[in-house]
Amino acid sequence: MSQSVGIKDVARAAGVSVGTVSNVINRPDTVATETRARVQSAIDRLGYVRSESARQLRAGRSRIMGLLVLDMGNPFFVDVARGAERAARQAGLGVMVCNSAQNPGEEADYLSLFAEQRVRGVLLTPADATGRNIETFRRHGIPFVLVDRVAEGTTECSVSVDDVAGGALAVRHLVDAGHRSLAYVSGPPGLNQVRDRRTGALEALAEAGLGPDALRELPTDRLDVAAGRDAGARLLGLADRPTAVFCANDLLALGVLQAMYAAGVGVPDDLAIVGYDDIEFAAAAAVPLTSVRQPAVTMGAMAADLLLEETEAEGAVKPHEHRRVVLQPELVVRRSSLSAR
Repeated sequence: MSQSVGIKDVARAAGVSVGTVSNVINRPDTVATETRARVQSAIDRLGYVRSESARQLRAGRSRIMGLLVLDMGNPFFVDVARGAERAARQAGLGVMVCNSAQNPGEEADYLSLFAEQRVRGVLLTPADATGRNIETFRRHGIPFVLVDRVAEGTTECSVSVDDVAGGALAVRHLVDAGHRSLAYVSGPPGLNQVRDRRTGALEALAEAGLGPDALRELPTDRLDVAAGRDAGARLLGLADRPTAVFCANDLLALGVLQAMYAAGVGVPDDLAIVGYDDIEFAAAAAVPLTSVRQPAVTMGAMAADLLLEETEAEGAVKPHEHRRVVLQPELVVRRSSLSAR
């Protein structure tokens, strides 16, 4: 296997100094046209590729932004990544996307990797409810922005959606349709988003004069379709089955829908279902799914912009001011919740 071509090889082939080659690569306007053409010819002939890691080491600034999300199997986070990548690309940066799988241990490992690589900054949807991973990462001095999570008790920027309002939208819709006995398929209780959506659901029930006992909670270990099917099976086993279910995300809702379909339970006539996120599959389901829409692409783009603002402000006269951006959700009504009661 041949050795990689270095800048010294290019200089030798072009008959110039290493400094001249460096100028051609980084400051071409400072080099005479004839010399620049000779160096470029040597670069093309030898197949020289600049070492980005070496350049970053000299410059002290990476061209990579880290993105760590809970589950890249969830289309919601794919959309967040699309938005972040779009904003990063406009700034000439790339995005390293990693998946914590809702596991605090994996989250800690990836944050350590980001620190080792000295990325420009990190967009983070935390999996660790204790906040210890964030505290450890903060010591490295690498800027980060929380995504889909309010920066409570921290000074960092965050971009999130008002999940309390979103939970209220979902349950208010079901109550207005005549439902008085509801279930909440909630996901892992350690996630703030899950708790906030439940808080909103209870607020909507209280507005209607209903107590918390009108909402039966069915927690799950994960936020995926399989967990939704399991919750659906438990729902079917209840003697006094609720007439409507609100799910903490669309993947759970699609799993519940599958369980109902397999058991011959009609949706929405026997059970109304509302999800959360409004992923693309929600509208394409066998029974189109009512869902609380989050502007995921916008969320990712805004988070990346905030991170870029912070990194560009390093050393500036006017320091970066951290901001908490809270976006508003929107209820998208489809057939899964349109039963007449």
